[in-house]
Amino acid sequence: MHPYPDPEHIPSAEQLNSNCRCSSLNRKALRSELHRLEGNDNLYRMIAEERPNLFAESAVFISQDCLERQLEIIAALERVIALPAYQQHVLEYAPDTARFLVKARGAFLGYDFHLSADGPKLIEINSNAGGAMINALLIRVQNSCCEIVGNQQPGKLKLHNQDIRQTETVFMEMFYQEWQAERDSAPLRNIAIVDDDPQNQYMWPEFLLFKHLFQQHKIETVVCDPQALSYRDGGLWHGDLQIDLVYNRLTDFGLEALKCHALRAAYLAGAVVLTPHPRNHALYADKRNLAWLGKDDFLQAIGVDDNTCAILSTGVAHTVLVDAQKAEWFWSNRKQLFFKPAKGYGSKAAYRGDKLTRRVFEDILQHDYVAQALVKPSERLLDAGELKLDLRHYVYQGQTQLVCARLYQGQTTNFRTLGGGFAQVVVVP
Repeated sequence: MHPYPDPEHIPSAEQLNSNCRCSSLNRKALRSELHRLEGNDNLYRMIAEERPNLFAESAVFISQDCLERQLEIIAALERVIALPAYQQHVLEYAPDTARFLVKARGAFLGYDFHLSADGPKLIEINSNAGGAMINALLIRVQNSCCEIVGNQQPGKLKLHNQDIRQTETVFMEMFYQEWQAERDSAPLRNIAIVDDDPQNQYMWPEFLLFKHLFQQHKIETVVCDPQALSYRDGGLWHGDLQIDLVYNRLTDFGLEALKCHALRAAYLAGAVVLTPHPRNHALYADKRNLAWLGKDDFLQAIGVDDNTCAILSTGVAHTVLVDAQKAEWFWSNRKQLFFKPAKGYGSKAAYRGDKLTRRVFEDILQHDYVAQALVKPSERLLDAGELKLDLRHYVYQGQTQLVCARLYQGQTTNFRTLGGGFAQVVVVP
């Protein structure tokens, strides 16, 4: 029996996140879908068995107002980031490669939100956000959830007043747009998906899903480490294959490591299309940017209108640059702060202040860090326990392509929580 006996009454998202126990994931459909892609159960084994906490069985509920507020915050951020004065400011502390001008916009920005008591707060932006293809797959294998919310299929959201299209189609169009921005009408013949030691990455199955997508469109695809690439004869090569486009999953955002030398040289010579790219990370995802994107006097000084300032002052989690000269203030207030490295990713070297030791704090003072006001995440109560949740928007050219949730226990999203991982979203009135 459903906990809400009155079918005319639609509970709030908070009530549903506390009380709904529906399991919407259809594992049989998931296995069938992955078998169709590969012709065997290798992908299913990698995704569902070897990575059991990659995705959750149950959906997460948010209100329509909450979703619209997140879209409003994203639109406001995009308006500011497009301003030459903002770009000039943040590029001052960016690597040299970020100053190289390109026409490609950068695939898969990830806007991450916590849902606080006074509305959604942006906690960070990521420039090569993982999980998009995993979520696109999971959307296709969901059962309808909860009669009381109209038997919606989790993940099937209508965004920007557009009809729902298969998410993979939207993703493929994005890669074609990135290519055409740089190469106009030339045919896109091949793609390299590049990451450090990709076969040993937790997201290796996602690379295989992208490879299947590209090959379905007759695009030859390799997945490789940057050391497998060479720059010669005016092109970027993987063995005897000259690479047209690199889908960049590296966390060396400025291409500064020696192993990225060939990719960096080809990129700066305009010999390959790279997405996302160093400029994309510098403008959007360096954590230091959050200190300026939510700072009212800075925004006004660069000509941002009052409405946009108001949206960002409440919609971006308050963030400041860590200053060693104010060490005692940061230490005294640490329990209300979350410390993040400027070029961090995947919660690495990020610390909740109330868990901080003096030794780690002293190390933080020696590096580029920001301190963010601790925004308590909302919760999803499942049989596995009480899980924290955040929301991620995958965004391209200012438009949300897909929204998912991530469920976890502990300080940060970790894909190690029983019952946790990526979860699909249901929007309620």
